[in-house]
Amino acid sequence: MFKFTRRSKKAGLPPGTLVHIGDRRDAPVRITVTTYDEANYTEKEVKSVEECFPIKESPVSWINIDGIHKVDIVEKIGEYFNIHPLTMEDIVNTEQRPKMEEYTDYVYVVLRMITYDKEMDSEQISLIIGENVLFSFQEKEGDVFNYVRERLKNGVGRIRKMGADYLVYALMDAVVDNYFAILESLGDTLEDTEEELLRDPGPETLQSIQMLKREMMVLRKSVWPLREVLSRLERGESQLVKENTRVYMRDVYDHTIQVIDTVETFRDMLSGMLDIYLSSISNRMNEIMKVLTIIATIFIPLSFFAGVYGMNFVYMPELQEKWGYPAILIGMAAIGAVMLLYFRRKKWL
Repeated sequence: MFKFTRRSKKAGLPPGTLVHIGDRRDAPVRITVTTYDEANYTEKEVKSVEECFPIKESPVSWINIDGIHKVDIVEKIGEYFNIHPLTMEDIVNTEQRPKMEEYTDYVYVVLRMITYDKEMDSEQISLIIGENVLFSFQEKEGDVFNYVRERLKNGVGRIRKMGADYLVYALMDAVVDNYFAILESLGDTLEDTEEELLRDPGPETLQSIQMLKREMMVLRKSVWPLREVLSRLERGESQLVKENTRVYMRDVYDHTIQVIDTVETFRDMLSGMLDIYLSSISNRMNEIMKVLTIIATIFIPLSFFAGVYGMNFVYMPELQEKWGYPAILIGMAAIGAVMLLYFRRKKWL
């Protein structure tokens, strides 16, 4: 669900000041170090930041940090690996849009990982690509990278033959593939809402449409800027992204375009569904008003007769007639029947 985050605690502070902006968390920070080459693979969870420092001598290393609410850990990593203070500031600010920034010794990439379980949750993923080293910073434990870890562990494909840039491709590909899975779930929900809209729309239908529109907004906000990021990674001049990896980046770029097209299609469908809902409610109200108007119109002449013969005059000849009362009732019924026949001929009923 889309929500606003208070940023006022950053006001007035100098650039590069590390202040965590995001959901408050008390869970411990988990640091996992994975090192590999074509022949070897090791993965371990370390207890302190200092245990990550020897990885400079490793072939290819992936350091994954789950939890950025403890800014001192991010600061220690940044100081040791010469990460720019502005980059560290962006890492602990979880309201970043997907982007890419090139520095002398590394490339910084931000993307949004989305999970969907009845409602949408967007999490910031920060990637720092160095020479044979990749840092990934996540807000909390749990991600969509399990298949990548399995490929690393089992040596499936070319992932252990390539460098850190190919690992970045694999992680970004996993994030984009997860967008497709989310779109499938949203598509099923959208179909159910559309059937309900055509069958018997009610307030719950409107709530479903509004919820889907908010979730599409979150997804669109995450995917649109990612297109630019992948385009820059594919066409950029950084030596940290090798030429043979750029081809795979182009493939992820194509997948991102497909996601964007699907999101835009769903947004158009939801706008149409909202118009249909409002039209159906308006038509229902018009039908009700038409029935009430017809009833009132029929009773207008009947009320006139009742009012005339309800006057308290002594000399009213009809009151002395034996069949006066039944005659008036029959006349009133006949007037009502004639009016109904007239309305039906005019197709007002």
